[in-house]
Amino acid sequence: MPVFRKDPCGIICIFMTYLAVFYADYVVVRWIVIQTLHNSLWGAFHAVVFNSIILLLTFSHLRTVFSDPGIVPLPQSKLDFAELHTGTQKEPTSKDDYTVCARCETYRPPRAHHCRICQRCVRRMDHHCPWVNNCIGQYNQKYFLQFLFYVGILSAYAVILVIFSWIQDCADCHKDKVTTQTRILHSIILVVESGLFGLFVTAIMCDQLQAIFGDETAVEQAKQQGPFRPRKPRLALLTEVCGRGSPIFWVLPCQSPPKDLDLISGYDV
Repeated sequence: MPVFRKDPCGIICIFMTYLAVFYADYVVVRWIVIQTLHNSLWGAFHAVVFNSIILLLTFSHLRTVFSDPGIVPLPQSKLDFAELHTGTQKEPTSKDDYTVCARCETYRPPRAHHCRICQRCVRRMDHHCPWVNNCIGQYNQKYFLQFLFYVGILSAYAVILVIFSWIQDCADCHKDKVTTQTRILHSIILVVESGLFGLFVTAIMCDQLQAIFGDETAVEQAKQQGPFRPRKPRLALLTEVCGRGSPIFWVLPCQSPPKDLDLISGYDV
């Protein structure tokens, strides 16, 4: 079921994300391909590849934004939390036990945490990301990893194209002063933008992979809860997020992440 948060900060961040992406596309097509590669098939090749990456980036970002991260459904009828409020509720005896969220007033499965922005509990919640205006949880972490991957690839690709356009000898390039200065200005802005975004998503990607391989979300790390279960192979942990299919399909946002039916997302009453 699609979700969307009416968070002003998240909406602004989404707008800034697409503004940066479309500006990069404008600079690459208008000031690199058309200016320096218009008489070569390499120009068409780079334009198609660059925009294909943007398409995959956009698709993975939108799926992260609108996908249910693993929201724990609210009960259909009001539960009796008299024991909880009076202090007679027993504490969980293991990490496999369900807990009670005092804010949602519902039972939540293991590793679910309450998000103060979404105002709901999310299964295997890692963090709330304003750049996607959504929580990163069990059902959309794969799309978030894909988004980071494509932003990193796009940033590196843009820097390489700018460097290549300036080191090669271009006899057909416009030599007038205004065009050259404009091209230089856009190229500098694109390199700075790509460098900042590239380093930013690389750091987040490393943090996400560390959380997956350590079997410990960012919320669990902050609470110092330790690993959720005994150590498992890294490939098995990554498969739980990306799916059991071929690793080639892990980078395609068209394939949905796995949903473990053994973990109940709600509590029927």
